[in-house]
Amino acid sequence: MDIDLPEVMAEVRMAFERYEKALVTNDVETLDAMFRDDPRTVRYGATENLYGYKEIEAFRAARSPAGLMRTLSKTVITTFGRDFAMASTLFHRATAPGKVGRMTQTWVRCPEGWRIVVGHVSVIDEPNA
Repeated sequence: MDIDLPEVMAEVRMAFERYEKALVTNDVETLDAMFRDDPRTVRYGATENLYGYKEIEAFRAARSPAGLMRTLSKTVITTFGRDFAMASTLFHRATAPGKVGRMTQTWVRCPEGWRIVVGHVSVIDEPNA
């Protein structure tokens, strides 16, 4: 299996960056489009467990657009072959001092393009250096 093929890495990084821009600008239409429209798609959030595209879509529609800006660090994207990838990153928000967020995404190339099939977000106390 080929890991981190440059052209696949570029595609996934572009999709990841598109998702991040949509997240911090509350572009709900784009966020919805980034998840695979399937009842098996899963997103675990900081305060919610969402099973299936419809639950994820409903969550996005109801979420407050306030306080979404964040700074990413330690982003790691790994691709496996041409159709599967994982992305992990840490994030900090000025509105949550002393906290660090963690986000992981499982990406799959679908006929309509790269889509998230599993997402996980959690927030913990900032570990001491």
